[in-house]
This record gives sequence, C-alpha cells and structure tokens, in this order.
Amino acid sequence: MAYTLGIDIGTYETKGVLVDTAGKVHAQASRGHQMLVPQPGWAEHRPEEDWWGDFVFVCRALLQDSRVDPAEIKAVACSAIGPCMLPVNASGAPLMNGVLYGVDGRAEAEVRELTNRVGEDEIIARCGNALTSQSVGPKILWLKRNCPELYAETAHILTSTSFLVQRLTGEVVIDHYTAANFSPLYDVKTQSWVDDLADDILPLDKLPRLLWSDEIAGHVTPTAAKATGLAPGTPVTAGTIDAAAEALSVGVDQPGDMMMMYGSTIFIILRAQSQVSDPRIWYAPWLFEGEHASMAGLATSGTLTHWFRDQIARDLDPARAFPTLANEAAASPPGANGLLMLPYFSGERTPIHDIHAKGMLFGLNLTHTRGDMYRASIEGIAHGTRHVTDTFAELGQSPKRLLAVGGGTKNALWLQTTSDITGIDQIVCEKTVGASYGDAFLAALAIGAVRRQDISKWNPTDRTITASPTADYDTAHALFLRLYEQTKDIARDIG
Repeated sequence: MAYTLGIDIGTYETKGVLVDTAGKVHAQASRGHQMLVPQPGWAEHRPEEDWWGDFVFVCRALLQDSRVDPAEIKAVACSAIGPCMLPVNASGAPLMNGVLYGVDGRAEAEVRELTNRVGEDEIIARCGNALTSQSVGPKILWLKRNCPELYAETAHILTSTSFLVQRLTGEVVIDHYTAANFSPLYDVKTQSWVDDLADDILPLDKLPRLLWSDEIAGHVTPTAAKATGLAPGTPVTAGTIDAAAEALSVGVDQPGDMMMMYGSTIFIILRAQSQVSDPRIWYAPWLFEGEHASMAGLATSGTLTHWFRDQIARDLDPARAFPTLANEAAASPPGANGLLMLPYFSGERTPIHDIHAKGMLFGLNLTHTRGDMYRASIEGIAHGTRHVTDTFAELGQSPKRLLAVGGGTKNALWLQTTSDITGIDQIVCEKTVGASYGDAFLAALAIGAVRRQDISKWNPTDRTITASPTADYDTAHALFLRLYEQTKDIARDIG
C-alpha cells in the first residue's frame, strides 16, 4: 500500500499523521514544546529542539506505531508556524532561536522606518501587504542592526518550514504563500524576490528558492533518513505555513471558502477570487499558481484561555481544567453578567496591528464569579474575531461558507459564542486532524496520487451547520469597539 506522511509544527505542539492515498489515517503522533518569551514583545522557538527535534520524534513514532515499511511512504510534506525568521550559517546550522510570526514585535522600529521611507501605498501596491509585526523583512533588518556578528555569518534566512525541508533534503526553498510575508522583499505581481524597495535589508541570494507548495523541493538525504527512519530518496514537497495546510485539510479550495482556525491564535484564510490588498488584512498567492488568498489573525486566542487557566484557575488540575471552566462559564449568561474583555494580551494583529494594545477586563464588581470572567474571555476573543469578519465584509469579501477547524472547536461554548457574535454559520468537518492531514494530502497531490477535488473524499463536508447564531451581541460589540478606542491611547502610554 502507498502512504504519505505529514508533520506540522505548531506554536505549542507538533503533530504528525500517516495516511494512505484514500485518506484513511493509519497513525497519529504528537509532541509538546514551549514558546519562549525572553522579554516582553518577543516570541521564539528553538529550531534544533522544537522544530527538527520534534519532527524526528514524531516521524519515528509514526513509523513505530504503524509498522509501515518506510519504502511504502511515497512522499512527505511538512508545515510549521510562520512566517518566522531564522538565520543559518553555510552549514545550515541555526545562529539563534527562531523569531516567530506576528506575535513577535521586536522589529517595531524597523516597521515604522521602512514604512516611512518607502511609503505604505507603495509597499501595499508592490507587496500586497502593509508592514506589520507579521512581516519578515523588518525582522531581518532588526537582526542586521542588533546582531551584526550573526548577520555577517548568515548564509540564508529561513522560515520554520524551510528549515525542516533543508534538514530533510539539503535544499533551501520556500513556498510563495510564505514568501509573501517577507515584505518588502517579495513582489506579489512578479512573484519574485526584489530589493529595489529596500536594498539595505539582505542580499537576495541569501533568500530561499521560490516554489509552489505542490512542487517537490528535493528528496530525503541519507543523513536525514538515518535521523528520521524515512527511506533515502523519499520526495519532500516545498511545504507551507500551518494555517494554509489546515485550510487545505478541510476543503478550502473554491473562491469564497473561508477557514477559521481555533488555535493558539484565531487565524482566518479566505480563498479570494482575486488579489485583495488592504492594510488591515494580509494577502498572499495561494498554495497553487494563479490563485489568491486573504488572511487575518488575532494575537491571543487559545493562549488567552491557557493564561486564564494557569493564573485564575490554579486550584484546578491543568489536565482537566478546561471542562470545569467551560461548565462554570456556561452558568453565566450571554454577556457574562456585564463583563467585557479586550483580548489584547499580546497586542493585536488584524485588523488594528497595534503591538501596544493591552488586555482589559471591564465592569467587574463583587458579584462576579470566575465563570463570568472565563465567559468574558471567550466572548472577548469572539468580539476580536468579529472585528476581523466585519473588515472582510467591508471589503466585499464575506465568506460563502465558513469551515471551523482546530482544537478550540471542541470547546462548544467558544464555537457557539463565535457564531453568536459574528452572526456567521460555521461548519466543522468530519475530520479535524489538523494541518498535518493537509500536509499528507499536499504530499499525495505533489506526486500525482490524488487530484485537488479528492479532498472532499478524504474529508467529507456535508452542509450541516454545526454552529448558527442564536443571540444578538450587537450592543456588546459596539461597546467592545468603543472601549478599544477609549483605551488604545492609555495602552500606548503604558506600553
């Protein structure tokens, strides 16, 4: 039998899956890791331990549990959190920890300087995106200015997926979807690296070779085969960012399809008919040539519920705390007895792009319970989500169907509250394995074992609505936006 293997590196966990070409899952494995916050506003992973170490561990676990002959694995694809910034030397060794995606705001000064120097309109016209904490270009410039010795030793700048593919194949590549986050170094019109907007960031030959996500980047080397247990010569795709692989896993394929990923952050991908460029959201070429995607993401979502558990619910067993908190929150009425939370515990990404935004719990009195506060946390995340979906609607990009994915979909309160506050129906697919399942499909697609439309066979999507709006939160949402406007100046002063 023929199989494909997919492995995804998330913010807090790595997951892998072994799938046959009909989409049946034969083995799953996972391994946890931590996000490092060495100082406020920074976010990092250890590339050797958290990226490659997890990949090797999960790959070997899949082979051991399935007892599949490695020779029967016909292709491998990986995805990871992104976009990240990792400088490596000529041997491919990391020179520092990987700097994570938009939750890391260390390059604020470089974002501001480049925007002022080049002009936001020009950057959006050429790159499809305004410069934000999500952009890799300013982080490379930060590296150059703050770590000149490391910058001088840098042979390539990789992202998380690129690092894994390089370890597996020796090839230095990146997919176009990820590369679009390297503004102002990627031109979305020519779909190529450019340096005419800012020639002082990095020589272009230090950036990876561009590929589409369904292209084969290379083959497993003997060294990588020894480490992972895979067969030498196994094809490896270019891969992509985790959210894109997750969208693929649930059938986001046609214009108007939207994925909402409930994870450490809420991340949204809309398959767009054409390029949509607006400073409040992100744009990238989709995984396949000639297609388009619009994206948005909150800065704290699942991370906020974890913070609440660890700080406000220390009396509960961490392994069983969330069901208890959900029950307590369910006893609180919609609106959390008048509590309202701003969920900006790590600043905010779309649509406000404000790394200085702060979290806030408004309206507390002595009658409020922990259940009220937890419900307010869930509702705050949902209000932040609606701020995004309202932005898409203003741009004429409301979804034709919304597919909900991720671990947070198991939280019935979170799922329902999001529909209540956004006013949007949500579908949860039959299989919610995650990005690793999308990776396995991408691997099968790359070798011609499946067609694009076969994802509907791998992961059937009927049109049964899993969550539909049941309450009117318009008044609360208006208050949410007023609170943000009233507190953002205070937040900047505090920050």
